[in-house]
Amino acid sequence: MAERRNFEVIIIGGGIAGASLAYFLAVRGVTDTLLLERETQHGYHATGRSAATLVEWDSIATVQRLKRLGGDFLKNPPPGFAENPLVDHSQVMLLFRDGNLGDFGKSVEGLRRDGVEFHELSGAESVARISALTPGDSARSILLTSDGRIDVHELLSSYLRGARSAGVEIRTGAQARQLIVERGRCSGVATATERLHAAWVVDAAGAWAGEIAQLAQAAPIRLEPRRRSIVIFDPPSDLDVRGWPFTISEADQIYFGPESGGLMLSPMDQVPMAPCDAVPDDETIAAAMERLRVLAPRLVPRALKRRWAGLRTFSPDSIPIVGEDPRVRGFFWLAGQAGFGIESSGALGQIAADLIARGATRMFDATILSPARFGA
Repeated sequence: MAERRNFEVIIIGGGIAGASLAYFLAVRGVTDTLLLERETQHGYHATGRSAATLVEWDSIATVQRLKRLGGDFLKNPPPGFAENPLVDHSQVMLLFRDGNLGDFGKSVEGLRRDGVEFHELSGAESVARISALTPGDSARSILLTSDGRIDVHELLSSYLRGARSAGVEIRTGAQARQLIVERGRCSGVATATERLHAAWVVDAAGAWAGEIAQLAQAAPIRLEPRRRSIVIFDPPSDLDVRGWPFTISEADQIYFGPESGGLMLSPMDQVPMAPCDAVPDDETIAAAMERLRVLAPRLVPRALKRRWAGLRTFSPDSIPIVGEDPRVRGFFWLAGQAGFGIESSGALGQIAADLIARGATRMFDATILSPARFGA
């Protein structure tokens, strides 16, 4: 049977952004949808390389609200959506010391405003939870009590399974080579073998979203992919780290937490680079270990078990871009999730689906996310 070539919606990118949109469109009755993924498997790039942690805090108020909305979905998914829990409520600890101690009060106020569950901890109480810390007497912490690690595989699989069961067509190994634009409207996608037509073409291509937008001659919004590295290593043999919270220290520019019997750590690097299959940098990792030596010297490992890197893609204001392009009708942005796309997928996917299916959303002020905020 010949493959279909006409759809209501074509989504470019089968990572967490595209998969969540396909699912939420189907929930809203839009099932005439095609999801295109250039790789042979879903979630190969940013989705599969994240720290997989729900952190309902952010220094940007808009981002924190999106994380909060996304967290609500992850913690309370619809009946039958997932086969296993999506969040392990192992808690997250935000450490404030030295350079960022002054941000503690503002962070507490923001968490209260958005209804995030948390406890305030002194420096001594922080050390009581993670004995290897040496944060200093004046340090404070915020413990996010309902946050923790996300089962990203379960989440992505559930989005795809739900979309597919509703009739959404999903193809892998299918790269968008060209966008079809006629009289100011984007009306389809050309792959290496065929031309596909749709009323809406959605750019959910992650680090490649800027290149896709250029193919459509859309508004020239500068998206910047930035590398983020992660390593895994064994803790000291006399330390049981399994019950530790995932710990973030902005002052030291590192985060770490339990992972598969060991410890996961990130240098929190944000190195701009062109879209690619990212790899970690040895000097960046070595510098992070020196920062770890200041914060928790007992944890500095002699060897690493595993290392990887992924690309997090930022808009000019570090807020996602969601909405129809101001220059090219029918071209829809779902890009610039800046490293929190997994956490916020339950929110951004619904917002985007509302805008496509209904023309508006009650979930969030869509003008904050609109590509039109950068001008035409």
